[in-house]
Amino acid sequence: MGETTQIGCACGQTRLAVEGKPIASVECCCTSCRTAGDRMQTLAGAPRTLTDYGTTPFVMYRKDRVHFLAGREGLKSFRLSPEHSTRRVIASCCNTPVYLEFKGGHWLSLYGGLWPEKTMPPPTMRTMASDLPDSVSLPNDIPNAKKQSLGFFAKLFGAWVAMGFRTPQTPTTGEINA
Repeated sequence: MGETTQIGCACGQTRLAVEGKPIASVECCCTSCRTAGDRMQTLAGAPRTLTDYGTTPFVMYRKDRVHFLAGREGLKSFRLSPEHSTRRVIASCCNTPVYLEFKGGHWLSLYGGLWPEKTMPPPTMRTMASDLPDSVSLPNDIPNAKKQSLGFFAKLFGAWVAMGFRTPQTPTTGEINA
């Protein structure tokens, strides 16, 4: 399975371990992630979530390879609105974004800020670049996909197959207004 990497919130109270290699490391450009990032960054003491050009860095891991070592009781979630099924989870001790979870998803999109500086797996693509305003110019250092690519979905499906089509549960959380 590979090595285990420990990551955590800005203050260190919430700690996780991730096993092996991620499914993917990406920057999301979608409107929902940019809106959520703006909202999370306004919380007291919250670290920066968005890049200089408005993308959200994520490292995607199978749920069965993410382990909560400490701080589970301080996790709080929010949705952009009651009808949104996507849940974003924050460590309430220091308002660090921890993960994004799609309803029914077998993976967690872990926020890049959990990794110590310069240790996050480098992104290999940006997704949903078509959602960005025309005024935003992305660097050409990695592919800037207008939508999610077939390769992106193939990686997610391959991870699900490797998990035996299971969808593990994530911690129960309280709610936070962001």
